[in-house]
Amino acid sequence: MIRTTALAIIRAAVMAGLLLPGLAAAQTQMALGGLTADPDAPVEITAESLGVDQATGRATFEGEVLIGQGEMKISADKVEVIYNDATGEIARLEAQGGVTFVTATEAAEAQAAVYDISGGTLLLTGDVLLTQGRTALSSQRMEVDLAAGTAQLTGGVRSVIEPAQ
Repeated sequence: MIRTTALAIIRAAVMAGLLLPGLAAAQTQMALGGLTADPDAPVEITAESLGVDQATGRATFEGEVLIGQGEMKISADKVEVIYNDATGEIARLEAQGGVTFVTATEAAEAQAAVYDISGGTLLLTGDVLLTQGRTALSSQRMEVDLAAGTAQLTGGVRSVIEPAQ
């Protein structure tokens, strides 16, 4: 089940790479499609504590949570896994406090993230920052429709697009 949780988070990060096809027209190198992971690589989760509540269907990792699989690293102060009562499968992941998705070439940061697996959405809130090299995009909120591959950024949207060298 832990492996499924990490893969779900990684899938959300990979899909976040489909956000900005329009920036290509601005002659930028910011593709963000490089957020990839090896699904066959081992998954390692470290945290200061893990609490499981069978009654509510929740598992909570707290304290310097780090999830790694291949080159993908995900960190947060707290990650809560919410299970579907009927199926027992993971329904939603909620990460809080310094949420970061990182690969060798890209990074996405926010204060909180909610990945609704059944709804197919990823919501990043609070000081959202996407970076690739010297190119960056920031806002206060980014909502991603994973099925459609679309995103809506709101709240002080700012971009810094460095031309290709």
